[in-house]
Amino acid sequence: MRYLRQVCSIVKNQSPILFYIVMIHFIVAIGCIGALSIDNRNLMGINVWVKPLKFSLSITIYLLTVGYLITLYPYSKRKKNVLNNIVSFTLLIEMGIIFYQASRGVQSHYNTSSLFDGLLFAGMGILIAINVLIMILFIVDTIRLKLKTTKSIQFAILLGWIILVLGSWIGGQMISQMSHNVGVVDGGVGLPLVNWSTIGGDLRIAHFFGLHGIQIIPLLALWLSNKWKTVNRNQIIAVTIFALVYASWIGFVFYQAKQGIPLIRL
Repeated sequence: MRYLRQVCSIVKNQSPILFYIVMIHFIVAIGCIGALSIDNRNLMGINVWVKPLKFSLSITIYLLTVGYLITLYPYSKRKKNVLNNIVSFTLLIEMGIIFYQASRGVQSHYNTSSLFDGLLFAGMGILIAINVLIMILFIVDTIRLKLKTTKSIQFAILLGWIILVLGSWIGGQMISQMSHNVGVVDGGVGLPLVNWSTIGGDLRIAHFFGLHGIQIIPLLALWLSNKWKTVNRNQIIAVTIFALVYASWIGFVFYQAKQGIPLIRL
């Protein structure tokens, strides 16, 4: 919790707009939890407010991550503000669409049942594409610039961005087939909260682990730098091995899902 408070303090000082948008998503998450207790409407097998709850929490984590990591880049204040504002406002609009569609009791993703719903879904795709381009920018700049951190952590950040783009590509695979399940229709029996299918393949599993590589891999590097007092070379090797194992896990669950096999069969 101490590290989380430090991150929040840094983000708030460096990018107040992004921080307050983080707070909006956090409030939305609390609102969704409250809505779960009073709204019994179901959509595709789960309460309509589960999806906006998951997305609000995920976006909260991602925005805090971007807001903190960008402080390590030798960008001008103006460039940091521009990037932070693009990321935060595009995801705020994305979250607004998801919340609005949930309030209507209809799908936000893969919904082309009407021209209006199709336009909203297409708009969400454009907003995510903008964020993927910014991820690629971070990859390029992490390679060419010296970040305000150790070499091992910088390398971990690079690997995290690369795996995040991989996770985004998996999201594109779901869009291309207009569903997240393989072998069964969307909305069947799934694990609690995440609703990952327990009867067929589910691409959301690989997508989830890909998206959170940008937190997991740098956090491992930070932990290693604090606990293992050795040269940067050894820490980079350890981080690389972990990232390869992590990427292999993503590849495995992606392949498993494409074969129509659930992660856990119940």
